[in-house]
Amino acid sequence: MIAPRTLSTGLLLCALTTALALTVRKDGYYSDPVGLAWWYGACWVLFAAAVWCLRKVPVRHAVALVLGGSVVVAATGLLAPPRTSSDAYRYAWDGRVQAAGISPYDHAPADPALVALRDPWLFPAGAGCRGPERARIPGPEGVVHCTRLNRPAVHTIYPPVAEGYFLLVHSLSPDGSRHKPLQAGGALLSVGVTGALLLVLRRRGGGSCDTGGDVRGDGTGAGTGEGSDGVRGAAYWAWCPAVPLEAVNNAHADVLGVLLGVAGLGLVVRHRAAGGALLGAATATKLLPAVLLPGALSGVRRWRDAAAVVLPAVAVVVLAYLPYVLVSEGSVLGYLTGYVEEEGYGDASARSRYALLRLVLPDGWAAPAVAVLMLCAVAYVLLRGDPRRPWRGALLVTGTAFLLLTPGYSWYALLLVALVALDGRWEWLGVAMAGAAKYVTGQSGGDPYVITATAYAIAAGAVLAGCALRRVRRSPGHEGAAAHASGPADPVADAATRDRRP
Repeated sequence: MIAPRTLSTGLLLCALTTALALTVRKDGYYSDPVGLAWWYGACWVLFAAAVWCLRKVPVRHAVALVLGGSVVVAATGLLAPPRTSSDAYRYAWDGRVQAAGISPYDHAPADPALVALRDPWLFPAGAGCRGPERARIPGPEGVVHCTRLNRPAVHTIYPPVAEGYFLLVHSLSPDGSRHKPLQAGGALLSVGVTGALLLVLRRRGGGSCDTGGDVRGDGTGAGTGEGSDGVRGAAYWAWCPAVPLEAVNNAHADVLGVLLGVAGLGLVVRHRAAGGALLGAATATKLLPAVLLPGALSGVRRWRDAAAVVLPAVAVVVLAYLPYVLVSEGSVLGYLTGYVEEEGYGDASARSRYALLRLVLPDGWAAPAVAVLMLCAVAYVLLRGDPRRPWRGALLVTGTAFLLLTPGYSWYALLLVALVALDGRWEWLGVAMAGAAKYVTGQSGGDPYVITATAYAIAAGAVLAGCALRRVRRSPGHEGAAAHASGPADPVADAATRDRRP
């Protein structure tokens, strides 16, 4: 007989899957962004309810629900072409260019030198150019030419491991398959992340649906997820709406970096060099996973131990770039510097950047304040982090970076979601929701600064509230009340608790 909690969780998971399928099928990013945002909100509410209900499900059933749910939830992203991002089209183009023996860093898509590689799918003409997502490009007079690719006049920005993934997908794709192989690859990778999370959580006991403790590994956190309870934390990734929407439907390559990053953090505890190498591969996929390195160095006191992680990571990045450096005529950094400028990271007038800091600081102080605060977060993790749980320090650094930089691309938060699954601190999911709210409502015509500041302020409040709640739960008075309410004390358990405390 199925337990009531298991049945309830399964029903909520079915409701979440249905809502995600309807959201993916709704093509409202340009025509109805507010309506689409409401669909996103409904998916997040059902996700929260399902994860909450999972807390009381027997662990054997929980693992089956997490794995099965991961497959079904990811599959909803396959129900429609990419809805809110055109990045997958650039991936397909970069794969095609490499298959032709050309470096993807040498030519922009609009370059006439590559005109022989164009096809009507990625480079339509005439009536196929209708729609706000089509970028116009030069062509013969009298005919309108366009492309599905964004920024067709600039060189690619993607690092070499991502480019290798694009080439692999292109090589395995049958003719005429268009966007589907990239979406299928995203689905496989997202389920792979779920599997990696379950392995790490079961082996290390690092995370649960109700985690306590601080960043230190001194055992002061009562609910650190030791034992089988930790595997439930994988649901934070497996069922998160961001996964089918961004990793599968929009097929963002970030999911590959997430898989490598999760594997690296799980491995670095026992095998520093191997873990460092995987973190280097993650960085050479999307650059953002470089923020995981401070977590991997949590509590390291000897230079030799730090070098055992950092040197393999750097070596993998260098070796990944080397083949492209040798065959490319231009810079392998591509549009990176132009992207940084375009996104306003160095522009005091770009008010949607550093939105939270701009609420309390003059615009010109925001960028220096980010640098100082990030250095403080990194130093704290390096000095007081738990080497047994590197994901805890990685979550602190990554989440701090998101709150300070207030990025507007919702797929960046895939990395943050995976770290939440590892550590169990659910309050950081609000940061992922803030990025989605900013991105989806960006087409509504509202003030970008107001939208950004409001969304990320709510997320920051949730993080602070979660931290405060955990401190209350760890307070001596609260622990004593909980022990009194639970009945006679267990001398063995009490002794173990005393031994873990400083």
